[in-house]
Amino acid sequence: MPHAVPARTASSRRRRWRALAYWGIALSLLCGIALAAFAAREWSLRQAFDRLDDTALRQLELYASVLEHELAKQDDLPGLLDVDGDIEALLLQPASRSLGMAASRRLTRFTVRSGMVSTEVVDMAGHILAASDWYEPATRLGATALASPCVRDTLSGGETRHFAAGITGAPEVCLGRVVERAGRKLGAVLIRMSLAPTEATWVDAAFRDDSERPFVTDEHDQIILSAAPPWKGRTLAQVTQLERRLPHGALLVRLSGAPSHTADLFLLHQRPLTRLGWRLHVLASTRQVWRDARTAAWGGGAAAASVGLLLVVVAQRRRVLAQKLAAREALQRANDQLEQKVRQRTAELERTQQDLVQAGKLALLGQLSAGISHELGQPLTALRGLAGNARVLLERHRHGDVAVNLEDITQLVERMGRITAQLKAFVRKSPTPFGPVVLARAVENARQLVAARLAEEQVALLDLVPADLSVVCDGARLEQVLVNLLVNALDALRGAPVRRITVSAHAVDGRAVVQVADSGPGLDPRVRERLFEPFLTTKPAGEGIGLGLVISQHIVHEVGGALRAAHSEVGATFEFDLPLAEEPVKEPTCSTD
Repeated sequence: MPHAVPARTASSRRRRWRALAYWGIALSLLCGIALAAFAAREWSLRQAFDRLDDTALRQLELYASVLEHELAKQDDLPGLLDVDGDIEALLLQPASRSLGMAASRRLTRFTVRSGMVSTEVVDMAGHILAASDWYEPATRLGATALASPCVRDTLSGGETRHFAAGITGAPEVCLGRVVERAGRKLGAVLIRMSLAPTEATWVDAAFRDDSERPFVTDEHDQIILSAAPPWKGRTLAQVTQLERRLPHGALLVRLSGAPSHTADLFLLHQRPLTRLGWRLHVLASTRQVWRDARTAAWGGGAAAASVGLLLVVVAQRRRVLAQKLAAREALQRANDQLEQKVRQRTAELERTQQDLVQAGKLALLGQLSAGISHELGQPLTALRGLAGNARVLLERHRHGDVAVNLEDITQLVERMGRITAQLKAFVRKSPTPFGPVVLARAVENARQLVAARLAEEQVALLDLVPADLSVVCDGARLEQVLVNLLVNALDALRGAPVRRITVSAHAVDGRAVVQVADSGPGLDPRVRERLFEPFLTTKPAGEGIGLGLVISQHIVHEVGGALRAAHSEVGATFEFDLPLAEEPVKEPTCSTD
């Protein structure tokens, strides 16, 4: 009984700590959900605002190009009337009623064909001498037009362009140009074009959900064209309220009088219209941006909640399993853990020893002498045979054949130099330039290197490589691979009743598959598993160091291919694949590059 109170105290303390832990987990989960929702919302806002900004800029350029195209229709029209004979005759005789009527009729036809609102001819005093609407009761023919800014600026400046509201309030543009003859101003031609069709398309588009709202302000910042007709006549400051500037130069604004809610914000882009000194503005609604942000926030919070609850369930399950396991045979568990640790340490020690042995083996690849002794053995044999032939030919006074032999010796020496340089590059793992190589030429060069052994050991070499097959590789290194495989095949044919080596190649899916097969006894299954291990050799001592297949595998791998031992019913077959050259080589030069 004296230990009952401390036990109850310890149990109560554990329960309190457990309750605090649960509250901490719940609070952490809520914080994670809130953080995930906030991050998802901010990411969605950035992405959506970038998309909206790009869309608004494209629409701004589209609206600007359409509007400037409409304004450009006026550019050449005054010049057409300037050279008109009736107009010139009227300006020279302004009092002639017949000339005035003829000019008015011509202006009517011109206005109808050009799609303008009206066309007028005035003298230097501002009197309207001819008008396209001469037949209407409200025509201004015969009146004075000096009250119009377009007329005043034209007569004083030569050519002007003004915005002017029509009789019905429709937006119009007045273009005026002075008519001169021999340096003397006779009068002016005034053409009025309506922008109402353009504005009507804006108004129609503005009624669609989340559509842009374009409008134009003049040099006084007053709205003269607008997709929202109530805005016309008001200034930009009266219509919008600046909220903040965005990084790409756009403005985030709120319409004047709109409620203070994020969904009522608009993205504002603007650009100048050089013809009239106007500015084109585009308002893009951000309602979809905020809707997407809310959706992303809910999705981020839900994902975080799911992950958090999953982690809680997994942790609870692990805790229950741990408690059950802890209740079982503690001593046996301790023994199992100890044995497991012993096995792990033993395995780690064995792996470490293997790694050290393997590292020691691979370090020897950097020794130049090993590569030279292995890779230059066959060229030296060929040199010995060629030198002996040269001596016999000299004794027989066949100097022409001696020159040929000496040329072959020179080529072999150059090839040996390239092989040693390539072996050094293999040790350094430096990049090698690759180009198109004729495969048949490479096989022929390799055959020449082993020709002495082929003849000495009476081995038939069957070359089945297509003459037009070109691959991407380095010529000398490709010969190096082929020589290694041919030497291995020759070694395997010692004592074989049938001595034949077959070299073949075919194209498959943009790659050339090259096979070197012999009629020897084949590969030992135990050796097959360790074929590409450095320094593994089945040859007698002093005849090989086990680097040929390793170096060949590295060369083929550099070009993106693979060297492997293929299945064969008779003998051993090695194959490797190389990428086909896109264009065939016209002059097959493999090892002279």
